[in-house]
Amino acid sequence: MSSDRDYTIGCEEEFFLADARSLRIARRMSTPFLRDCRERMGARLARELLQSQIETNTSVCASIAELGNEMRQLRNQVIAAADTHQLAVVASGTFPTADWDGQVNTSKARYRRMLEDFQLIGRRNLLCGLHVHVAPPAGVDRIDLMNRALPWLPLFLALSASSPFWRRERSGLMSYRQAAYDEWPRTGIPDHFENEADYAGFVARLTQSGIIENASYLWWTIRPSMRYPTVELRICDMCPRIDDAIALAALFRCLLRMLVRRADLGRSRNSMTRLLIDENRWLAKRHGVRAQLVDIGSGERRPVSSWLQELSALVAEDAAFFGCQDQIASLATIVEHGSSADQQLAIFQGARDAGASRLAAGQEVVRSLIAQTRAGLVARPSQARARNSQA
Repeated sequence: MSSDRDYTIGCEEEFFLADARSLRIARRMSTPFLRDCRERMGARLARELLQSQIETNTSVCASIAELGNEMRQLRNQVIAAADTHQLAVVASGTFPTADWDGQVNTSKARYRRMLEDFQLIGRRNLLCGLHVHVAPPAGVDRIDLMNRALPWLPLFLALSASSPFWRRERSGLMSYRQAAYDEWPRTGIPDHFENEADYAGFVARLTQSGIIENASYLWWTIRPSMRYPTVELRICDMCPRIDDAIALAALFRCLLRMLVRRADLGRSRNSMTRLLIDENRWLAKRHGVRAQLVDIGSGERRPVSSWLQELSALVAEDAAFFGCQDQIASLATIVEHGSSADQQLAIFQGARDAGASRLAAGQEVVRSLIAQTRAGLVARPSQARARNSQA
């Protein structure tokens, strides 16, 4: 039986920074802004490969209510610091009007090595995602859970899709972020590993041959965390709406508990299994919530709404256990009204139809994303209170 100490959860959120007046991406992070953020958030703040991005990390949370509280407070603190320094915070998978050319890199040994290794691919990494960590009970093999969770990953991508633009252009995809990541090595849907020992052997082979330094250089859509005893979901685009991010985190937590509870599910596989999952990932990044995903067992195509209904039914007991039924139910609204990608494209087209230039239409999308990033947050805690909470 699960206890309230199992399935602890945490989230990482990656944000873009923009100039509050021009709405253009802020290519360089000022020292005063970074210092302000660190005073407010301490270890909950991290820098990214490019200075136009910043990341927040929750602590280990025991409940979805606790997780949501922390995520809201961290967004509040980033936005408060940005307001002080004439910046705006943008939660999205890509920045609609930005160009990777001219971005300033963060001076950090890990990032310097990555840029030296990946060259142009690394410099193009103007992408933001939502990462969810869930710790299964002790003794549960994380690779076994990862293998059996794989068929559901395209659903998470479709629901979170928020990157339809690239370099001021409509990409034709709902998640261009996932397409861009396909340029990197060791991304996408992982191959099948028998268990954690098998996975550790693969990591050892790569590290001993000098290809990678450690397991953190495996950037698959899902992986066992190197630092924490968690399974880490990495496929989601960054969600402008905080409630969507919390709901997706809740769904992933319920999925893992259901797979532990139902040890029979997700074990059937053959030579087509991974290929079909990756095909569904393509359909999700191309069409988002309008995708018709392939049923791995029957080969029939089913809409995202059907996949969400099926998973919601499978995890109903788990949602009740965690008390997150409302969050799971809210995901149907994304399918009904469209993901962030759908909304961004509608705003862009509306502005274009009204006579706006492509740049001005893109700025309308940025303005909307800034507003959505701020929406639904609790009243901002004082800076002193935020500092005390990190003590």
